[in-house]
Amino acid sequence: MKHRIVVLGAGYAGVYVAGNLARRLSPADTEITVVNAVPDFVERLRLHQLAAGREIEARKLAGVFAGTGVRLRVACVTAVDPERQVVAVADADADADADGGGGELGYDTLVYALGSHVADSGVPGVAEHAFDVAGRPSALRLRERLDRLGEGRSVLVVGDGLTGIETATEIAESRPGLSVALVARGELGARLSAGARSHLRQACDRLGITVLEHTSVEAVEATRVLCADGTALASDATVWTAGFAVSPIAAASGLEVTENGQIVVDRIMRSVSHLNVYAAGDSAYAIGDNGRPLPMSCASAGYTGGQAIDAIVGRLTGCKIANTKLVYSYNHISLGRRDGILQMVDDGGQAKPAYVGGRKAARVKAGIVKMSLWATSHPTFGLPKRKRRLAAAPDVSAEKAVA
Repeated sequence: MKHRIVVLGAGYAGVYVAGNLARRLSPADTEITVVNAVPDFVERLRLHQLAAGREIEARKLAGVFAGTGVRLRVACVTAVDPERQVVAVADADADADADGGGGELGYDTLVYALGSHVADSGVPGVAEHAFDVAGRPSALRLRERLDRLGEGRSVLVVGDGLTGIETATEIAESRPGLSVALVARGELGARLSAGARSHLRQACDRLGITVLEHTSVEAVEATRVLCADGTALASDATVWTAGFAVSPIAAASGLEVTENGQIVVDRIMRSVSHLNVYAAGDSAYAIGDNGRPLPMSCASAGYTGGQAIDAIVGRLTGCKIANTKLVYSYNHISLGRRDGILQMVDDGGQAKPAYVGGRKAARVKAGIVKMSLWATSHPTFGLPKRKRRLAAAPDVSAEKAVA
């Protein structure tokens, strides 16, 4: 009987893991299935651009996995039972997948990579009235709203993290007739160096973005947001970017998770409570080489995914499991199409004094996005053609010693 590997989620981490496992493991011994709610690969790094008006192709996962032997199941994951080693699914679109139906999928090894979604932080009205750029449908919904707004109408972006900054600057540049404001809970660009913060402020001034610092939003209504100091800010379109949350499925399954629902993993991305479950990307609570948790990011998806691949291949084939690097080296921020910031950070996660700004940083960011898409769309490129056969049942105690 073949060893069944099920990968939940086909974002940057899930696609990378599934494709690489398919190239490195013999199909005579393994069966790899990817479960994803939609049939497309979503370029999450570019959803703010899609919302602002750029045309961005939705690549079909069937094409991404063509020739790899990976089976694609278009379905929503509804539950995970690690004791029975099954995943419960409900088909998102019965016509999108020949397998059809809901039910359960059994696994021998599970890779949990369901990613994250926008977090409303318990603020009333976010779900009902705010827009977000955490998924393709929601980004298109915001785009439709912006298309209907006339000259001088207001757009309020809540949240001054990287997503908020990129969304505000992209909308302001692409739609100069709109009045764009960015709400920051603290100082704008607080995690950047002094020079990078100055560059960011100049970019906001150039694009006509009103920055509201030290402002906390307590409620979102249809045409305004209410702040903690009692002020009300008019808004024809409120975009919520104030944080991300993971699916509650892992917590409900009995896997050991953090307070926010991320799966607690060891150094090789294996669940500390269930040794045949691995996590990668935003779903994993992974400690980096600097002793700090890796942030939710595309870069972290690559590092955690790479470590999970090596761990699974090593475990199943009896090879030594190498520790791949788990680093957080920089933040790259686009400020519209022709400007950006590349901010290097030290081992403690603090911004270094030097940064790169302007067109050069924008080109670097564009290159990173392009490279991420290419690597995801060609998951088996450049890997050894030799497919390893599986060894006997792994010795869990030996795995612990390696990790």
